[in-house]
Amino acid sequence: MLKQTICERERSQLKKMNKFQLGNSYKKVGIIIAIVSFLFMILRKYVEASEWVRPILHGFLLFGLLVISVSKEKLEDEFVDSLRSQTYRLAFILAIVYALVQPLINYGVAVLLHQDDELQGFSYFQVLFFMLIVQLLFFWQLKRMNK
Repeated sequence: MLKQTICERERSQLKKMNKFQLGNSYKKVGIIIAIVSFLFMILRKYVEASEWVRPILHGFLLFGLLVISVSKEKLEDEFVDSLRSQTYRLAFILAIVYALVQPLINYGVAVLLHQDDELQGFSYFQVLFFMLIVQLLFFWQLKRMNK
């Protein structure tokens, strides 16, 4: 009996975590955070700033995109939920392909341009940014096509 109630409690907590979304008003907050951090990243290129500013701006940009991604739509139904899960899956798969192929492309370009011929990695920011942008763009495109 006790084992059954523990399992039911865990199942209900997993359902709550699976359905977690922010309200629709948070989408505007995420857009503002993403745009402001992107503008500061551009401004940082032209103004001499400390190197510690860069990871902070990256973090804010990723946070803004994440807030946009987990915010509800004005009309949140099963179709939108299905589109969201499909685009998360697609973004995850494409990010893995990106992470596997990008170092090889960098190496090929370095060989062609006669630069240092070593395999260069990339940062977590590139992969996470790629995943969030792919998810958002595919979600908006699929939602627009299926109206």
